[in-house]
Amino acid sequence: MNFKDRLSKQLESRKENQSLRHLTVKPGLIDFTSNDYLGFARSKALKNLIDDKVKELNTNGATGSRLLSGNSAYTEKVEHYLAQIFKSQNSLIFNSGYSANLAVLSSLPQRGDTILYDELSHASIKDGARLSLANRYSFRHNDLDDLESKLKTATGNAFIAVESIYSMDGDACPLEDLVTLSEKYQAQVILDEAHSTGVIGPQGSGLSCELHLQDKISIRVYTFGKAMGIHGAAVACDQLLRDYLVNFARPFIYTTALSPHSITSIEMAFTYLSSHIHLQDQAKDRVKYFNTQFTQYLASRFTRTSLDHPIQTIVIPGNDQAKGIANYLQNKGYDIRAILSPTVKKGEERLRICLHIYNSDDDISGLIHSLAVL
Repeated sequence: MNFKDRLSKQLESRKENQSLRHLTVKPGLIDFTSNDYLGFARSKALKNLIDDKVKELNTNGATGSRLLSGNSAYTEKVEHYLAQIFKSQNSLIFNSGYSANLAVLSSLPQRGDTILYDELSHASIKDGARLSLANRYSFRHNDLDDLESKLKTATGNAFIAVESIYSMDGDACPLEDLVTLSEKYQAQVILDEAHSTGVIGPQGSGLSCELHLQDKISIRVYTFGKAMGIHGAAVACDQLLRDYLVNFARPFIYTTALSPHSITSIEMAFTYLSSHIHLQDQAKDRVKYFNTQFTQYLASRFTRTSLDHPIQTIVIPGNDQAKGIANYLQNKGYDIRAILSPTVKKGEERLRICLHIYNSDDDISGLIHSLAVL
């Protein structure tokens, strides 16, 4: 089979099982799908802060990698600012959370070491583990007994890769117990704070800081393209690990650095959050209202996996059924997307509903009532 025939066959297989992906633009719908939990991506006040700060800059692009021409005193200043927020010794900025996870997982574990990752970890964690020379094994989602059974047979240095909040289920990692377990086996925890950055913890510093566990976790990855409404990421770590990543993490070494505009956006987003931390409470209020409405109108018919985070999921088994209900809701004016297998396990397809501070009571109740009459 030649190259293009093979590609066509693989795409046709996706069509047959109703999992073919498309790029779409759906203007005018009520947003229940973006990760813009705090409304920063659409905030005019934040945009004005960024625009005013950008006027102080003299360049448009970074011009090269950080190790060549792309570094600046300003970038390092912002990294120290982030370290203060994340309560870490230092931090290192990356172009995205995906590249940060690739960098950490591919460079820190060595041949003969063991990576243990939650089975529901983001693709970037799994891909980073694949690039490593270490042994890698998944453990059942949030199942610390299964994790411990694998820690007992781990070779070399053990690394545990988890997310604070899981992107497809919206549920939290049992972080306190996991850290205790890691200490028992002298394992290093790599924590992806992507969906807790901004919405959880003092100054948006994530679940680890909320639980005062930051000093017990070797590596924390913070992503800015979700609640912070901008782009980029940072690894919070000590100076030794930062130096190591600068020297050995290929996604850091061999890529053009973020533009000065992006660095400014990172600084201003956290500056804005520091004076608008009450937005975290507004996000919690939206979740509480959704929970009340769900319990009253949908609990007898649908199951879900999250209660306390803006990511809410309603399980709709089957790609056809999940897509059908998502299309029905879009026709009602709600931007809801179906999450299909193989992104999630077959039989666990779902509607992924993201709540935002700009979703009104009427928006949420209208969505719930549209599902209730199905």
